[in-house]
Amino acid sequence: MTTTQLSSTVPFKEVTDGNGRVYRIGETDRDIMGRPRWTMVLFPWIGMMGISSSEYAFTSAEDTLHEAHLWNSGHIFWLMGVWIFFQAAVAFPAGQLRESGKLPARYAMMLGALGTLLGYLSLAYAPHVIVAYIGFGMFSGIGAGLVYATCVNMVGKWYPERKGGKTGLVNGGFAYGSVPFVFLFTSYMDLSNYQTVLVIVGVICCAVVAVAGWFFKDPPKYWWPTGADPLKTSEDPRIRRALAKNPPAVKQYTPKEAARTPVLWMMWFCLLCTAGINIFGIAFQVPFGKDMGFAGGIVATAMSLKAIVNGTGRGVIGWISDRYGRRNTLIFVCLVLGSAQFGVLVSGSMGSMPFFLFCSMVSGFGGGAIFPLFAAMTADYFGENNNASNYGMVYSSKLISGLVGSGMGAVVVAAWDYEGAFIIAGSIGIASAVLALFLKAPGRPDGKKIEPNPNPIGREIA
Repeated sequence: MTTTQLSSTVPFKEVTDGNGRVYRIGETDRDIMGRPRWTMVLFPWIGMMGISSSEYAFTSAEDTLHEAHLWNSGHIFWLMGVWIFFQAAVAFPAGQLRESGKLPARYAMMLGALGTLLGYLSLAYAPHVIVAYIGFGMFSGIGAGLVYATCVNMVGKWYPERKGGKTGLVNGGFAYGSVPFVFLFTSYMDLSNYQTVLVIVGVICCAVVAVAGWFFKDPPKYWWPTGADPLKTSEDPRIRRALAKNPPAVKQYTPKEAARTPVLWMMWFCLLCTAGINIFGIAFQVPFGKDMGFAGGIVATAMSLKAIVNGTGRGVIGWISDRYGRRNTLIFVCLVLGSAQFGVLVSGSMGSMPFFLFCSMVSGFGGGAIFPLFAAMTADYFGENNNASNYGMVYSSKLISGLVGSGMGAVVVAAWDYEGAFIIAGSIGIASAVLALFLKAPGRPDGKKIEPNPNPIGREIA
């Protein structure tokens, strides 16, 4: 005979809406974890900042790593591509392990913290570039993937009724947490201190991720917050507006069910294109600015502004998408991202520093905004219960976009110079906006195609 330990002694009930979707109501956030749910925005946000330097500040250390280890510049960009490959590759299996209960959120964050530390140690002491590919590219990439997948999906579970702004805020930590490290790697780190700097940064980032992860806790499956009755119109105008523009998924799709819908793979390809543009900008803005004659301080400032706006844009765009709809916002972001690539090219060619900084910020805004949009859209379309796995499938497109944006980006720049590369990137961004027009939640009827009843029942008949 076995007994089951209940996670909560507070009575709850499960209700079903007209589509057959189940909601668990009656428990508050404090009943479940003893603290308000906004803490599950704060701690994931901190955790995301702990891994941000590995992607957004890494290329700022290019010159020092090249001189210290005698690696050519091609290795630097491919290292970043490999890191992004593993960061994206772990998203789906991590989601499967998380949802099966085999990998609790706290353990996922601890593994992520360890991977982050190993990455910086390998950059500091690698006797050969292969060690850096394994330590930084693979271990740090896997660790960052575990942290990213855990943080982004955690906040969506705790805020199922208006996830856009909260998901965007957490996602933003992945960018602006790197700002101090951009200046550190660009202006302070050199051959005399690079090992010490890299080790200290690794220890700090590891500690930040581990401490934040210690407080992680998942809500029960199907949980829905009190004050937002899923079967009634909410009195809160924010919730009412968010649910009207982004209605909940018609059911909780399993990964197999989601994979059978064409819209998931359309989202996959759209993210592939837009993430590739974002990574291309992260990898090549610094060398492009230097080649155009801008001073190192200006380039570092441009990259920092890009990271700040990238992170801030993620939070802002989530709030905007709650108000105006996820798909409409995505179309706008794709247009902005594509147009910004042409702006960066023109501003650099003109030698206009203010215009370069402005276009860099606009590019950062568009590049950052796509990720929380797709994270929230995946939950909107396929439900929250399996969102870690479903978003993992969508996010896996970054496997390719990382290599294309960074590694293949170097090949394109070498063959067609920066002009050809930025024109291609901008064109892909515009094309992504066209693709976004066709994204639609599966299973939900198109309101425009519903014909009114020719013989409605009047009040006097009823």
